[in-house]
Amino acid sequence: MAAVISELVARSDSESVQVVQEIVRLERKIFPKHESLARSLLEEVSKKNTGLLFLKIGKGKGEEEIVGYVMYSWISSLCVSITKLAVKENHRRQGHGEALLKAAMQKCRTRKIQRICLHVDPMRTPAVSLYNKIGFQIDELIECYYSSDRNAYRMYLDFVIDVILICACNAINLNCIN
Repeated sequence: MAAVISELVARSDSESVQVVQEIVRLERKIFPKHESLARSLLEEVSKKNTGLLFLKIGKGKGEEEIVGYVMYSWISSLCVSITKLAVKENHRRQGHGEALLKAAMQKCRTRKIQRICLHVDPMRTPAVSLYNKIGFQIDELIECYYSSDRNAYRMYLDFVIDVILICACNAINLNCIN
């Protein structure tokens, strides 16, 4: 099964509408109602400061299914927030979440972003482990973030090395980073 990551471009053509509908179904299935963007997903991805990447795999016989997505928004010209990362339950632990997150990070790097941040429930240990594996660090525990009995870690990843390399290359007039 070959996995393909694509960017959702909010349009009204039938393919885009079908992708949004499939992601909305995923959103409803994975997230509690008060955390779901199912009602406003199309509106959210239509914003200029928001991006959404989705991962499709072949099911055979020419059919494909969306098994996960990552949504992000630019908080500022230097910082991005990962607002959603979701993978269908029966497709977890196969590298899809990591692939989506890395694709979003690469998208951010093209815009010279210096920091990516996100919030995650500390009880979602597989998600916390994934973020740690990729290099995210826990900034702080925010109590009652999701609800009165659910906290969140605020996590971040800095692209400091890229900034240092850009400065070093610029100092010696090399164009070594795009």
